[in-house]
Amino acid sequence: MSLSPQRRLEIIDALRRGTVPRTSLDAFAVGLDRFEQALDEELRKAAGGGGVFKAVRGEYGCGKTFFVRWLADRARKRGFATSEVQVSETETPLHRLETVYRRLMERLSTADTLQGALRNIVDGWFFTLEEDVLAEGQVDADDQAALVKRTSELLEQRLAKVTATAPMFSAALRGYREALAEGDQASADGILAWLSGQPNVAAAAKKVAGVKGDIDHFGALSFLQGVLLVLRDSGHPGLLLVLDEVETIQRVRSDVRDKSLNALRQLMDEVDGGRFPGLYLVVTGTPAFFEGPQGVQRLEPLAQRLYVDFQTEERFDNPRAVQIRLPGFSIERLTLVGRRVREIYESHASDAGRIRERCNDDCIRQLADAVTGRLGGKVGVAPRIFLKKLVGDVLDRIDQFADFDPA
Repeated sequence: MSLSPQRRLEIIDALRRGTVPRTSLDAFAVGLDRFEQALDEELRKAAGGGGVFKAVRGEYGCGKTFFVRWLADRARKRGFATSEVQVSETETPLHRLETVYRRLMERLSTADTLQGALRNIVDGWFFTLEEDVLAEGQVDADDQAALVKRTSELLEQRLAKVTATAPMFSAALRGYREALAEGDQASADGILAWLSGQPNVAAAAKKVAGVKGDIDHFGALSFLQGVLLVLRDSGHPGLLLVLDEVETIQRVRSDVRDKSLNALRQLMDEVDGGRFPGLYLVVTGTPAFFEGPQGVQRLEPLAQRLYVDFQTEERFDNPRAVQIRLPGFSIERLTLVGRRVREIYESHASDAGRIRERCNDDCIRQLADAVTGRLGGKVGVAPRIFLKKLVGDVLDRIDQFADFDPA
């Protein structure tokens, strides 16, 4: 695939730091084509108003984060909004759904806004509402007061189902719209922050919208319903939400662990029950989380919902199953990834010929062997280290120093 200099720089910079790029992962994805058809079917299901739940399992270093970002990239290309939430014991405990909601909103992304996209989404939604109001032919485009009034009425109609369980969601949106119309940017910003689940919002801003307190555990799910409705109305077919590293709940106290597992079961049931049309929920974890005594197996109803028989050969795994496993890296696959990264690097290098000559296929294979050898042959934990060394220790030096030869 053709990459712009900016995209190429983002990929190379991320690999140089040892992190996973957030976009254009198709450029060097290897071994994921087996999942494409099933995942695209599920994205279409979500886009059609359905709900999808997917569990992704794999050992540390097998590429779970890469996989979900690759999937998110595909979703954004189809118009979805996406959000990736890292579950942790302290910052984002899974049983505190209000915190999960806040992180979701902080990391909300679209194709043109890679983080903090709520404002653009909400503004786009109000623009759509205004267009619908003007299309009715009952309000003059120059009558700002009448336009705001009718837009607020239409807002209430569109959010009627959500308002029944979370009246403050529509109240906050209405307050945000009115604050903007009156030029009160500070209040508008505060209301949007409150709508995002942020704590410690100024009382003055909340008073403008007629809301009180903060979003709680139960309100978070109702607000998520509202967000999905706004997304769909503003041209986004759905939301792909990733809960990454859920295995961290194995390290918390047993009572907190049980609450977290129950929250996961609740989310899964709500998705299956149709409460969140357009939501594609993905969770990632290690095999120990799905099969061990401190993970999913502690809650029998959840274990039954997530059960998949992985006793057959890996090549016969069903990509449509509720739980899928990622294959580990082989030396051959690692080398192929390295070759693709080299192609990305040389596409905008100062001397592409020198890059290709001195970092040839044999050089990449030798580096892969050396890295996995130092790690005791554990290819699964090698990809990030390998790619970091390939970019930082080999490609960068060849590019900058004419007499450097890694051989």
